[in-house]
Amino acid sequence: MTASKPLAVVTGASRGIGLAIATSLQNAGFFVIGSATSESGVAKLRDALGEQGTAFTLNLADVQSTESFVAQVSAIGTPAVLVNNAGITSDNLSMRMKDEEWQNVLDTNLTGTFRLIRSFLKGMMKARYGRIINISSVVATMGNPGQVNYCASKAGLEGMTRSLAQELGSRNITVNAVAPGFIATDMTNELTDDQKNAMLARIPLQRYGEAADIAHAVVYLASAGAGYVTGQILHVNGGLNMG
Repeated sequence: MTASKPLAVVTGASRGIGLAIATSLQNAGFFVIGSATSESGVAKLRDALGEQGTAFTLNLADVQSTESFVAQVSAIGTPAVLVNNAGITSDNLSMRMKDEEWQNVLDTNLTGTFRLIRSFLKGMMKARYGRIINISSVVATMGNPGQVNYCASKAGLEGMTRSLAQELGSRNITVNAVAPGFIATDMTNELTDDQKNAMLARIPLQRYGEAADIAHAVVYLASAGAGYVTGQILHVNGGLNMG
């Protein structure tokens, strides 16, 4: 399989924000390769993308899985756009948090993301073009009780974004992040009504975000119009955090 269109890779693309990003990039003219952690997720994603895309399994915490994913993508082409959306949570209060709860989140959200970026850098540098877009979170700036591992991983992702932007700018590779606020997805639907209402009261726009709000921001950062934007954290949170 080869792609006749510019290639975009989106991790964690089988549902929610990731799926919205994948389909929006496809509509913007990219051949999209998505990832999911399960074969059922891959099958669902392939159906959604149709002929102008495909999907493979990826577990970012597993080195062999990452190497296999990179090989499958590279057989199709060099990504022009890499969107690092895949991530996990394992919430607990700090005093009760087990080592594995901390490590699993960092291994996936931060270390695994870095490993994937590094794997595609040679091709992007040779092409002298690339758009790397990391999906962070409003909690990287605000913090959130019970999510010290997740907040640390996203804060680290933002620091990595700025550092990579400085390293890669001379090769015409931009590196930015999008930090969603409270977005209505399957994951947020698991919150209680009291938790949802408490969050809504803090949002000046008085609504939850939609996955499409994040996808629009990603499409912009992937576009030629964002060619002079790098090392930035684009907050999409309805005013929840204005820092």
